Amino acid sequence: MNCSCCIAEASDREFLYQILGEVINAGATTLNIPDTVGYNVPDEFGRLIAHIKANTPGIENVIISTHCQNDLGLSTANTLAGACAGARQVEVTINGIGERAGNASLEEVVMALKCRGEQVLGGLYTGINTKQIVMSSKMVEEYSGLHVQPHKAIVGANAFAHESGIHQDGILKHKNIYEIICPEDIGLQRSNESGIVLGKLSGRHALKTRLSELGYDIDGKELDGLFWRFKAVAEKKKNITDDDLIALVSDVVFQPQVVWKLGDVQVTCGTLGLPMATVKLIDAEGEEHIACANGTGPVDSAYKAVDHIVKV
Repeated sequence: MNCSCCIAEASDREFLYQILGEVINAGATTLNIPDTVGYNVPDEFGRLIAHIKANTPGIENVIISTHCQNDLGLSTANTLAGACAGARQVEVTINGIGERAGNASLEEVVMALKCRGEQVLGGLYTGINTKQIVMSSKMVEEYSGLHVQPHKAIVGANAFAHESGIHQDGILKHKNIYEIICPEDIGLQRSNESGIVLGKLSGRHALKTRLSELGYDIDGKELDGLFWRFKAVAEKKKNITDDDLIALVSDVVFQPQVVWKLGDVQVTCGTLGLPMATVKLIDAEGEEHIACANGTGPVDSAYKAVDHIVKV
């Protein structure tokens, strides 16, 4: 039997201990202590659980549970504080969904215990298969219609994405520098192994690595030229896709040698007289060549003028 004490955080302590003792005598096996309106800070909530454990008669025969709301963004921290103080059941929700600002997030609490439980949280752990976290999150998102914000811890779209140049350089050298959790541990499969997102903050190292993954061995001056074109595009577009990179490589690196360059073109046409075009072309040495030609129309005239110059 479960007994939940609404607004326990604001109750008179002696009265709270007395009520909890009575419900234990009445057969309660679980005492749920909520931070109903998300008002407590971690030290405060931890002390509440510790004091209940120390002052409630018969407490050794029941499980203390917590239920923390997220009105101040402290639900996960308060849940961990409660667990460290003696709670052995925590009420959480996938993706942190719930009343008002939501509840303590299952994925955050579970991964905090997995990452830090042994070191700083008294050896606490859960029996949850963390590889099911991402799939469960997506299922809840789909059925509830409540979209997960991109920057949501653990399951947000950006949680394992790296855009800053210095971060990307570090990730490419050693993943553990900027990833405290292995994506595979929560069942996440990334489109690329490093999780790098190319954007305006990316550096040469990240660009060169992604180009190499796409099969391009580009270095030196070619990489320098491509990098600045890449930065120009990234200023206008948040994320650079593989198709963007392929187009940039084709435009910057694999351009054919210039033989002729169009300088100017002028055409005259109308109901009187023949259409005429004047074309100026510039050759590979920079020398200008000008020719005029008549044709059946302005386009035909222009092409014939070009033919005169290149002597096709």
